[in-house]
Amino acid sequence: MDLPRPELALVPRPRRLSARSGRFRLDGTTRLRVTPGAGPAAVLLRTLLAPATGLPLDSAADGAFVLALDPALTGLGDEGYGLTVSPQGVLLRAARPAGLLRGVQTVRQLLPYEALSGRPVRGVPWELPAVEITDVPRHAWRGSMLDVARHFQPVSYLRRYVDLLALHKLNVFHLHLTDDQGWRMPVAAHPRLTEVGGRRAESMVGPAGSDRFDGVPHGGSYTRAELRALVAYAAERGVSVLPETGVPGHVRAALAAYPELGTDPARRLDVWTHWGVCENVLGTGENVLDFFRTVLDEVMDVFPSPYVHIGGDEVPTTEWELSPSARARAAREGLAGPRALHPWFIARLAEHLVRAGRRPVVWAESGVALPLDCTVMSWRDPAHARAAALRGHQVVHADHRATYFDYPRGAGPGEPPAQPGVVVDLRAVHEVDLAPPTPQAASRVLGAQGQLWTEFVRTPEHIEYLTFPRLCALAERVWDGTSGWRDFTARLAGHRARLDALDVPHAAPPPGPPVSFPHVPHHPSTLPLGRESR
Repeated sequence: MDLPRPELALVPRPRRLSARSGRFRLDGTTRLRVTPGAGPAAVLLRTLLAPATGLPLDSAADGAFVLALDPALTGLGDEGYGLTVSPQGVLLRAARPAGLLRGVQTVRQLLPYEALSGRPVRGVPWELPAVEITDVPRHAWRGSMLDVARHFQPVSYLRRYVDLLALHKLNVFHLHLTDDQGWRMPVAAHPRLTEVGGRRAESMVGPAGSDRFDGVPHGGSYTRAELRALVAYAAERGVSVLPETGVPGHVRAALAAYPELGTDPARRLDVWTHWGVCENVLGTGENVLDFFRTVLDEVMDVFPSPYVHIGGDEVPTTEWELSPSARARAAREGLAGPRALHPWFIARLAEHLVRAGRRPVVWAESGVALPLDCTVMSWRDPAHARAAALRGHQVVHADHRATYFDYPRGAGPGEPPAQPGVVVDLRAVHEVDLAPPTPQAASRVLGAQGQLWTEFVRTPEHIEYLTFPRLCALAERVWDGTSGWRDFTARLAGHRARLDALDVPHAAPPPGPPVSFPHVPHHPSTLPLGRESR
């Protein structure tokens, strides 16, 4: 099959692109001229092109490939860039370092598709088409969330995931680190969170609500050094890592490690082996709040992101309603009842983050009023995002019907196991609604992100099959936002060749039995063998 030329298959689509005549060839004689401040972009360009091309791209004062940082280019904003390619040379310019990093990814996409291979490629002329590009993103928040609490993934894979985000000009990697089924974030003050909370006996398999278990122990956690290295690796690619340690629900792993955090400190629980919404929640004593303030202090020490996610969704209140101490706490705080402890708890930890100069992020829930300092991640209904923006919150769209990649890509019999629920196909993602409720509230709509919960997703291959090409459609919407469906799919036809070069399993499955992605342990901290949808 004849594929579109790379310059006609850019994903996401640049804001403005004009084709010119001629081509510029990169070879062993090509030199980079790197102006002050552009050094990190030059390092990234060499790092990304070296595996396939083997080109050294050394620096020289008279280099024909120029990377220039020019703060006077204010119209390009923080992440925009200008790229001019002629037969004589290349000029990549930006006002800020992040813009140069975005432009490097465009250079990668303009090269022959094979340039993305991780292995040496011979016999391909590494030519850039002559173009004039001016490119500025429409939305500031362009993200993807990966749940490593349900099924742990090693940090080596997280780096690959970051690379895939950066190629598509996504800039937020939301790392879901804790849940009922596992705690992956190291906390020096509370080591049992990973020692006990990071391991479970087995996992439920099959449809939600089934009673079948796989009998396979599962565990894993990260070290502070691993996570700090991941943060640095992502920053070199223009990606911020957003940590999530959720409260006051989805905390069964923490309760297994420290029973005194619960509503019944005498009760002993295990790390949950089921999927869905666990009834166990945190207690409301000062000791619990202090415990999680310490957790957040250590999270902030590892992750410099201006945003910190504290969960906040799917919080059953039955235990609070039955707990004398929780009812007493609600009365002391002047709350209407134990149900009001949900937003009260979130507000206490949000205050701690704000005092530290960070911005709390919370999943939106019906009927839960949040402090205006909280950035709202709306997942149940786009109406929640619109209402939050009108109240004055910053908003990130995460509508489950358009951005939940754990739902199946299609209804065919060959699809691998996925979250029971709606089908989220490519077009549904491309049509995600990011419209602000009013022009005045437009600045509060930060953008959108994709979500991959991993109850039924164990391997990197399965992660990438569910993520791509749907994440390509989301990247298109949050970067450009104006392309039509036919235009996008025409470019995606060529872009799939890039996914092939990266060994990303993205093609539709053949008819027949479901595709199998067997579980293979990836990390020495795993055990020997290794939600209800939000």
